[in-house]
Amino acid sequence: MGRRINVVLSDATVRTLDRLSRPGQPSRLIEHAVQHYLMTNSPRALGKRLKAAALRDRDLDLEIAGAWAAVHQEQWQRFEVPTKRRRGTGRNKAKSN
Repeated sequence: MGRRINVVLSDATVRTLDRLSRPGQPSRLIEHAVQHYLMTNSPRALGKRLKAAALRDRDLDLEIAGAWAAVHQEQWQRFEVPTKRRRGTGRNKAKSN
């Protein structure tokens, strides 16, 4: 058994409701819409969606980390290789002749 309540809706919402619902059954459409909203926007539903996304994307972070590891290693190799300076080409060498 349902319970009667009074709600205030905008005119545009009432027109849309009248257009989409069967004659005499706007309450059923509102009931389905509210149930859907509650199931998809509740904290529990949000937790379920976040868990599903984490499970779906669990390998994505490893893939991205692997791709960037090569770039990171290449940069470190550039810094670790000492650069050899040529001796005797500086300003002081030219003046001493």
